[in-house]
Amino acid sequence: MSVRVSQVTRAATTIGLALSAVLVASCSSGKTYEGVAGTVTENRDTIFSNGGVGLTLFGGSKENAVAAPVAVNAYLWRASLDTLAFMPLASADPFGGVIISEWYAPPETPDERFKVNVYILGPTLRADGIRISIFRQTRSGGVWSDAAVNAEMTTEFENAVLSRARDLRLRAVAEKD
Repeated sequence: MSVRVSQVTRAATTIGLALSAVLVASCSSGKTYEGVAGTVTENRDTIFSNGGVGLTLFGGSKENAVAAPVAVNAYLWRASLDTLAFMPLASADPFGGVIISEWYAPPETPDERFKVNVYILGPTLRADGIRISIFRQTRSGGVWSDAAVNAEMTTEFENAVLSRARDLRLRAVAEKD
């Protein structure tokens, strides 16, 4: 019985590795690259690229594929990152428009820390295109506990992001002219 299970496991592993190799090999960009010795190496047609059999997953084709546009405003995104530059980031998703910071304790108040979540809601540069949530905790006896955040703090943070986004947009328009 254990020999049979071992053979099935080995076969499944072999098939998984073969499929992984096929998927990695099909990720060619068609560009020319510089080789190790300084020679130019061109990508040639293979069974996975132009003129070959090709590999199409999920019923689509490369001819009909369209790059997904970023669904958030680039100025709001950049302004949010610039405004949060003093805080460490836990995650930043440019396609979903979500930025989540780590907890940050200002040096002047080490028993208080903040965390900021930024949500960019759409592709237009509008005041209602961004939502910011600020969380605050205080330390008492070595234990962090949630504390209320002044509503003005969130408004000031949103205004700082919007002001920076406006400046970035105006600079981009000026450079275009």
